[in-house]
Amino acid sequence: MNRSELVAQLADRAEVTRKDADAVLAALAETVGDVVAKGDEKVAIPGFLTFERTHRAAREGRNPASGEPMTIPAGYSVKVSAGSKLKDAAKGQ
Repeated sequence: MNRSELVAQLADRAEVTRKDADAVLAALAETVGDVVAKGDEKVAIPGFLTFERTHRAAREGRNPASGEPMTIPAGYSVKVSAGSKLKDAAKGQ
C-alpha cells in the first residue's frame, strides 16, 4: 500500500476528505520525527507502534567492495516496536 492508497483508506474510514486525511498523516509523521530527533522520550501509540531513538556504539565492519576492515562510527538509529493489536493482526487474529 502506498501513501495515496493509505490516505484514501483513512479518508473513507474516518469519513473526512482526502486532503484532511493527508494533512493528519503528514502532521503525525512530522510530530513523530520531531520527538525522535530530540531523543528525550519515545512516542507510543498504544496497541499499535512505539518509536524510540537509540544510540549505536562505534563498531568494526567490513567494506563490502574490498573486504577490508573499517570502523563504523557511533550514531543514532530509530527503534520501532509493534504493539499487541498490530501483532495480533499480523497473526490473523
